[in-house]
Order: sequence, then structure tokens, then C-alpha cells
Amino acid sequence: MNNLDALLLGIIQGLTEFLPVSSSGHLEIGKAILGDTSVPEESLMFTVVVHFATALSTIVVFRKDIWGILSGLLKFKWNEETQFSTKIIVSMLPAVIVGLFFEEELEALFGGNILLVGCMLIITAVLLWMADRAKDTQKKVSFSNAFVIGVSQAIAMIPGISRSGATISTSVLLGNDKSKAARFSFLMVIPLILGKIAKDILGGELTTEASNMPVLIIGFLAAFLAGLVACTWMIKLVKKSKLSWFAIYCLIVGLIAIGFSLYNR
Repeated sequence: MNNLDALLLGIIQGLTEFLPVSSSGHLEIGKAILGDTSVPEESLMFTVVVHFATALSTIVVFRKDIWGILSGLLKFKWNEETQFSTKIIVSMLPAVIVGLFFEEELEALFGGNILLVGCMLIITAVLLWMADRAKDTQKKVSFSNAFVIGVSQAIAMIPGISRSGATISTSVLLGNDKSKAARFSFLMVIPLILGKIAKDILGGELTTEASNMPVLIIGFLAAFLAGLVACTWMIKLVKKSKLSWFAIYCLIVGLIAIGFSLYNR
């Protein structure tokens, strides 16, 4: 992977992280098109780095919400902020379990399996299409909802399944308000990504011996800056636009990915 490839993939990550179209799936497709020959471990490291970058951009954009939650927690009362934080923790449990017990299996999925990505994008399209037909409500995410949404987030660790698409669709299908579902979806991933980074650093798994540091830096900066732009105006697009448009997009890209994979066998 060269510097230009890292720049393009970082921009792809930053732009697609906040839309229900699977940023990880687009990264895998982008790597395949650009001819990335990284081994799965190197490929996964680049993916983790750019995901960390977009997590930071999410923190910047949602800084007021995050500060409000932290301020509420410091009151040490069972208030709305404490309940929201507890729901976030509950939503993290399925992904944490999958990450701990199936880490090697997950890493193997990030080795350019475009056929898998294409099939998962079609599943994402179906989820978005179903959610688009759900009725609008004012319901907040409950504790039981949080766990079910967390299961969707764990499944979305497979490249091609959109994390935001799966979590927002699941939340909406459970009868929750689309705006509240989107906010919960974007905030619930922050501690998960930061926890993953901390685990890999402490475990010595994220090393740069076989990787190109300039490539990682360029990818990080591109994803962070693109994420800031995307998160500022695209979140409103996710909340207000019909999910069926994203479903159509995922269907088209999924079919193209499947065709690309079969053609290059």
C-alpha cells in the first residue's frame, strides 16, 4: 500500500463511517481495486487505525453530548445521563464477547474477501429497506433494546455489514425514534473502538514492524479530516433521508462486488 492508496482509503473510511453503507466493506473493496497485497494482520491494522481516526472525529462533533453525559455521571445519581451510559455499556457486551473469543476469525475476514463483502452489503440493503418501512415514533432506546442493538453491532463486525446501518435499522425496527436511534448508534461505538485500540496496544498486537508508518499516518489524517466533514453534515442526512436510498446503493455496490470477485477468480 502506497501513500496515495492510504489517502484514498482514509477518505473512503471517513466518508462512509457515518452513512449506513459499511465503511469496512468499502475499505476491503477499495483495497482490492487498488491491488493491496497486505497480509491480513497488516490490512487489519490499517483498518483499526482509520476507524480510530473516525472515532476521534465523532468525539469532536459530539463533544457537547459527551460532556453532558460525563457531567451527569459525576452527579452519581440514577439520572438520564447515567441511564444512557449504562445502555451504552449493555450495547457493548455482545461485541466485546465476539472480539475476545473470535478475534482470529474476524482478522481473517479482512483479507480481501470481496465475495463475502458483496453478500453482506446485500444483507445490509435488506435491513435498510425493512427499517425504511417502519413507523416513526418518539420512543427512546430501552435497556433490552440496547442489548439487541448491541447484537447487531457485533454482527456488523463482519465487513460488508454496515455498523450504523445494522444498529439504526435494528433500533428503528424495535420501534425507536430514528433521530434517537442515530444518536445512540454513533455514540455507542466510541468506547468500543477506544477499548479495542487500548487492548491491542497493551497486548503488543499493534506494531509497525511490517507496516509503513507514513501510510498509517496519512490514512489516519485523511480519515479524521474526512470524518469531521462527513459527521457534521451527513448525520443529518442519515436522520432525515429515507433509508431506502442507502438500501439501493448497498444493493448495487454489493452486486458489483460479487461480480468483481467472480470475474477475478
